[in-house]
Amino acid sequence: MTDFILPDIGEGIVECELLEWLVAEGDHIEEDQPVAEVMTDKATVQIPAMHAGVVKKLYYKAGDIAKVHEPLFAMQQDGETSQSAPEPAPSQEAAPVTEAPASSSAGQNVEDFILPDIGEGIVECEIVKWLVAEGDNVEEDQVVVEVMTDKAVVEIPAKHAGTVLTLHYQQGDIAKVHTPLFALQTQGDGASQPVQAKPAATTAAVATETSAGAAVRQGKALASPAVRRLAREHNINIADVAGSGKKGRVMKADIEAFVKGGANTTKQAASQPQSVSGSVVQTTGGKRVEPIRGIKAAMAKQMTQSVFTIPHFSVSEEIQMDALIAARAKLKPVFEAQGVKLSFMPFFIKAMSMALKAFPVINSQVNDDCTEITYFDDHNIGMAVDSKIGLLVPNIKAVQNLSLLDVAKEANRLIDLAREGRLPSEDLKGGTISISNIGVLGGTVATPVINKPESAIVALGKMQRLPRFDEHDNVQAVNIMHVSWSGDHRIIDGATMVKFNNLWKSYLEDPLTMLSELK
Repeated sequence: MTDFILPDIGEGIVECELLEWLVAEGDHIEEDQPVAEVMTDKATVQIPAMHAGVVKKLYYKAGDIAKVHEPLFAMQQDGETSQSAPEPAPSQEAAPVTEAPASSSAGQNVEDFILPDIGEGIVECEIVKWLVAEGDNVEEDQVVVEVMTDKAVVEIPAKHAGTVLTLHYQQGDIAKVHTPLFALQTQGDGASQPVQAKPAATTAAVATETSAGAAVRQGKALASPAVRRLAREHNINIADVAGSGKKGRVMKADIEAFVKGGANTTKQAASQPQSVSGSVVQTTGGKRVEPIRGIKAAMAKQMTQSVFTIPHFSVSEEIQMDALIAARAKLKPVFEAQGVKLSFMPFFIKAMSMALKAFPVINSQVNDDCTEITYFDDHNIGMAVDSKIGLLVPNIKAVQNLSLLDVAKEANRLIDLAREGRLPSEDLKGGTISISNIGVLGGTVATPVINKPESAIVALGKMQRLPRFDEHDNVQAVNIMHVSWSGDHRIIDGATMVKFNNLWKSYLEDPLTMLSELK
């Protein structure tokens, strides 16, 4: 017998009132069949069954207050061996979730793996990729899943050796910290036992009494997890499927019809002619709505706060790169002999650190109400990296104490980890100034957004071979890079930024001038 766990039914909703049971104990129900109506402080919600089977126990009566993430009813799934299930006490507070055996019999032990803390302040994550399947044997410490937080991709290892019985989430689902992630049979060879029903993110899709249009406005079709899984298996965007169920709910038959009929079964708004002032207008095309999650959500929040709270101003300049190109060419084989790839970025970073010594305000930060300014001794210089999970800005710590070789080693390490989305959170914290290299993507000039709470950022453009006059008014071909600064105008004025840029530029245009200060 399996307990059906009441899923999340709205952001911030922790309980609801049970209005009406749509089934009775002893009834046989089908997958996706509505079993109960509950009311939150926002809407009336129908809860559908996740599996077909027989209802064995209703844990609440009409009028009772049901808790989210607690058992709502017990059922014997079709094909499941009959066994009794204890009745919970609905009036009690939910007990803390711990990693405990879900079931056991002679020679076997089935337990849910509880998603641990995966970073300071992280309460949920997105399932990026399962590295195991149900039925697979895993070893202790074997990585079973990759999850993505708003900071990085994290690999989750198994705590014990055993056999994976149930994956509680599908790829793309949002998993909550401290809730079951998967079920594992840790010993014995016996047949698998029923385990706890899937947690909130996958137990049921919510159909509200407001209207199907509300769900459309939120960018999510009404459908159960099983139907969504079927859509994913056929590589179908479920939002494109016309639902035949109540209030536009997408059923399995709708997915099957879509597979057979293709575009003919898309939603009417995207495929049917519309009448306007007596004439028929044939609509074309469609749209796709995706949630903003993980790194993208964090970047959106960060950039919005930066633009609306920091008064930006910009300074642009061009740097002649010929001397730096020659210096890199001489040092490149020396670095390669030590297993270090040398790009231009370490020169930009080290020169920036040297210029910051003369202009410490560029390496400072102001508090939110602009009553205090903090100057940092360490130059923690960040590099924007276009990773597979979105924009990341890891930073090299205490550049003022590092040699050019040290900077190159750290830059290579951070870039490699960032591109794989596997940066430790420590490498993403504590930055004091940032560099964005738009040139690697073909960009020339930009107006970068400051990485709050920092006070300055520079965008490096692509290198171009351009004509310039020399000191004798002769035209010569020169390698030019445009650089674009953005500064916090609350604490940095234009003159200071220009002077700082001129010093930084002088080190880059004549690298030998850095020798007296290099460490």
